[in-house]
Amino acid sequence: MAESSEEQAAMQHYLVCGTEDCQQNGQFYCNACHQPLCEQCRNEHQKSPNTKNYEIVLYRHRKHQLPMEICQDHPKRNVDIFCRECKTPICSKCCTMKEHKGHEFDDLEDIYAEKYALWQGEFSKIQKYFLPTSQDMKTDIKEDATQIKKIMESIRTSMKAEAESLKNLVDEVISENIEHTHAMEKSLLEMLKSQETIYDDYIAYLWKMSDKFQEYLSITNQKLLFQSKTLKIQPVPETTKPVPPVFTAGQFNKDDVAKLLSRVNVPNTKPEKRKLQPMEAVTIHMKSTEKQLEQSKEKSDMKQTLSLSSSVTKVREYSVPGVGSACHVSVDKSGRLWVSDWRGNLVQTDLQGNQLQKIKTSTYEGYHTATQDGDLIYTDKDKKVIYRITPDKKITEFINTGDWRPLSVYSSRINGDILVGLNIPEYVRRRKTAIKEAKVIRYNKAGKEIQNTQRDNKGQELYSDPHYITENINGDICTSDYRKHAVVVVNKSGQHRFSYTGQGSEFDPWGICTDVLGHILVCDNVSKSVHLLDQDGGFLSVILSPQQGIQHPRGVCLDDENNLYVGQAGTNIVTVYKYLQ
Repeated sequence: MAESSEEQAAMQHYLVCGTEDCQQNGQFYCNACHQPLCEQCRNEHQKSPNTKNYEIVLYRHRKHQLPMEICQDHPKRNVDIFCRECKTPICSKCCTMKEHKGHEFDDLEDIYAEKYALWQGEFSKIQKYFLPTSQDMKTDIKEDATQIKKIMESIRTSMKAEAESLKNLVDEVISENIEHTHAMEKSLLEMLKSQETIYDDYIAYLWKMSDKFQEYLSITNQKLLFQSKTLKIQPVPETTKPVPPVFTAGQFNKDDVAKLLSRVNVPNTKPEKRKLQPMEAVTIHMKSTEKQLEQSKEKSDMKQTLSLSSSVTKVREYSVPGVGSACHVSVDKSGRLWVSDWRGNLVQTDLQGNQLQKIKTSTYEGYHTATQDGDLIYTDKDKKVIYRITPDKKITEFINTGDWRPLSVYSSRINGDILVGLNIPEYVRRRKTAIKEAKVIRYNKAGKEIQNTQRDNKGQELYSDPHYITENINGDICTSDYRKHAVVVVNKSGQHRFSYTGQGSEFDPWGICTDVLGHILVCDNVSKSVHLLDQDGGFLSVILSPQQGIQHPRGVCLDDENNLYVGQAGTNIVTVYKYLQ
């Protein structure tokens, strides 16, 4: 959808010129003055006798300013020179001392800028090649595991079917053999029945003969006895005993059965190495050596795959059922949305906005985050518990935070660590809460605490109400602290780097996220806008404002396609924008 000229003009403003009273777009940078310049001020800079020899570059080519460090030998001077022979940083007064006489020196700021860019390049390699490639390998392994499970299940099914077939054949043979025994039994019994009939007839004959002998032996019939011939008795019939069948046991064992069935063998094939996409094929275009850094700054910058677009484009929007306000938004690996509101409703929707599941909690800040494994982690500040939801919708207790209320949570895209913002109230009276302490804890993927950040190096409390939290590509932990009215940023070691307090007299930060270029995006409730900061906390622009239809931005996050999701108070609509190209 085409944007109005007013909207385009608003979105083209990314960096304000550092010259006093100049509000133009600061697209250039003076490495000597360390300030952004618009085109007109750059021209004046180059014409002025005092600044004409200063190095002016595009803002993205700027040198990072050397951090201030006091010289140990000269406490009133800063370290700004590098001694080649001693290979140590010194101040300008040190170079006049006898121990450095005749030595050659370099500008420490130049060395710092080169080293910073070099390590930033190496860090970018990790982010843009090594981590994504490793994740791809991990995904391949998971897919292989799924495929192996399918193959083995198929083999087991075939084995069971084959065994069932063998069992059926055994049953068929046994059935035939048993039927044969019935036939044999019938034949033998019929033979014995015939023999029994023979003896029945013979016994009847004997009884008949017995009667005749009795008649002859009678006294009254003696004459008959003398007159008659002697009676002869027929011999007892001869019969044969039946020969019973003999059962001969089958000669087989387990191995004989195994030979009848199929076998599963690992083929004698050398495993194929997983294919790694060469780094040269990935559009990282980073400098790998200091020499390349010095020779190809301009060339390397032109090859960057992503940069800020000249305008922000609305891509799509979702109407999320089951929530009153889109106060926080998370996007999981499948692209599904998790959205929560003031009332503790946590809803998951599919890509069409259909509700998939709904959970009731007691938190309403940035309290949920999608992990690299496809799970969702969310906090419940009243129960003081952090929960995990797996893709099959199983909810388990992950971490118990004791007396501390877990307000915000973020799953690291770098190593899977879990960052949690917590506080502990001193009292709650008339809907007002006094905060006793606040901190940020880093847990590993197993839920074990590995880092606890609460105070700066001066012992001052860093946090009060860290209600949204995220991590930048360099490992910085960025928290949006409502009561501090600031974005508080510490490095991965927990050392305070900077605090961003907005562009006006008031600043109420809410949702916060970072992108692949290291930008920090934060919602401001006062100006009703989304601020874009660089990695060091420098304000670059108001990326979204009421002119783009934004009224009450609360939650922000980015998906794997670098799309920006923005949720607002008072509406269940989540809007998606494209601001990188």
